[in-house]
Amino acid sequence: MKPLYLLDIEGTTTPISFVYDVLFPFARAQVGAFLRERWEDEEVQREVKGLGEGLTSPQEAERATLALMDEDRKLGPLKALQGRIWEAGYRSGQLKSQLFADVAPMLRVRRGAGKRTCIYSSGSVLAQRLLFAHTPEGDLSNLLDGYFDTAVGAKGEAESYRKIAELLGISPAEGLFATDVVAEARAAHSAGWQAVILDRPGNPPQPAHDFEIWTRFP
Repeated sequence: MKPLYLLDIEGTTTPISFVYDVLFPFARAQVGAFLRERWEDEEVQREVKGLGEGLTSPQEAERATLALMDEDRKLGPLKALQGRIWEAGYRSGQLKSQLFADVAPMLRVRRGAGKRTCIYSSGSVLAQRLLFAHTPEGDLSNLLDGYFDTAVGAKGEAESYRKIAELLGISPAEGLFATDVVAEARAAHSAGWQAVILDRPGNPPQPAHDFEIWTRFP
């Protein structure tokens, strides 16, 4: 068992369908009302400025947000804004996250063995924490030891994984990165991490590769 696991979320710990059929539609449906209600909030204004220039009203910001979502952009301010919308949904009980059945047991076993487990996702750190705090099995966020988003760099770049290893105080060889995307696994591997591919129900086919394939966490 590797001393440290670094886990992707979408297609790895959580079904892709939850992201695309639940979270994204919820954000789309709620973004207009959220921006109108929170327009004067300093944090929201900071994120709106990162969406584009000249967004001076909630309506303009809503249109920009929806356009970026249509493009599936991995833009930090967009992900932060989505996270705030989902936070309201989780707190109101409108949202409940989904995990594959093997995830919670794996987290508990690793915590019991004194092994660290962290998350690296293109979704904001806030969105990551919310997902693991609102599972059908309760709050699992205390079983995780760190969260990383694209503030450390893109998931397809080796330097991102070098930076994460440095922040965690390990050599890359001490960690294992688990993802459903071959390009991400290659980036992590080139940085010195061990990498595995998760083949979960609903995951799209991946190009040919030499990585070990897991259908569930051992």
